[in-house]
Amino acid sequence: MPQREIDASSIAETVASLCREANYFLPGDVTRALGESMEREESPLGREILKQILENAEIAARERVPLCQDCGSSVVLLEVGQDVHVKGGGVYAAVEEGVRRGYTEGYLRKSMVRHPFSTRTNTKDNCPPIIHTKIVPGDRLKIVLMPKGGGSENMSRLIMLLPAQGRQGIVDTVVKAVEEAGSNPCPPVVVGVGIGGTADKAVLLAKEALLRSLGEPNPDSEVADLEQELLQRINATGIGPQGFGGRTTALAVHVEVFPCHIASLPVSVSIQCHSARHKEALL
Repeated sequence: MPQREIDASSIAETVASLCREANYFLPGDVTRALGESMEREESPLGREILKQILENAEIAARERVPLCQDCGSSVVLLEVGQDVHVKGGGVYAAVEEGVRRGYTEGYLRKSMVRHPFSTRTNTKDNCPPIIHTKIVPGDRLKIVLMPKGGGSENMSRLIMLLPAQGRQGIVDTVVKAVEEAGSNPCPPVVVGVGIGGTADKAVLLAKEALLRSLGEPNPDSEVADLEQELLQRINATGIGPQGFGGRTTALAVHVEVFPCHIASLPVSVSIQCHSARHKEALL
């Protein structure tokens, strides 16, 4: 099959647009989940907070302003078709140029700093982005842009459980992570859980889990049952919207699983705030 060419400038332009759109527009599945949670929430204060979150989303979309002052690290997930040829520059350079333009032209807060343990000097363009790449069949390039705020990212966890701790160990670990996070990640949250692989694989699985449409269960019924139990346990903590109490601590829990070594049981938790931002494009 002949290769399909994609110009690097098209990649940069697309990424720039995704940066702006992801920060201005809350995905439809998130707004629906927030609205449904507001109807179910028993706490009057919790309902009011959910109402204000939805009003904030309406203002951001109408006025083309960021949903949150923290416009996040630019996490970019690429699915590159094996029959794609990028011309006119490198893929990663094009993605970085797109982030630079998107955050500058979109008046989005730049949050990346160099020398993180010493001078912490702002790069002033939100670069470099964090890029993950998969090579897949086909001749298309899929780009997913997820701005990841610092407050929620700081609540990430990686725990290397013993295999004997099993399913109950996973449940206890995830619920404990959410309880310890409390109000810091701006609940109601979306909880991504990665199980298996190696330490680095589990962390990536947890991040990828955040991209699934809210409420869409894992196709494996065993994993879907685990997701449902985790959601019930987390919402029973009483943390509630913005930590002020209530039954809406999480909008969804998504779990992704990968085979692992006989001596290992890696578990990673990635928490996303109520502003669960991400946009994607297919070139």
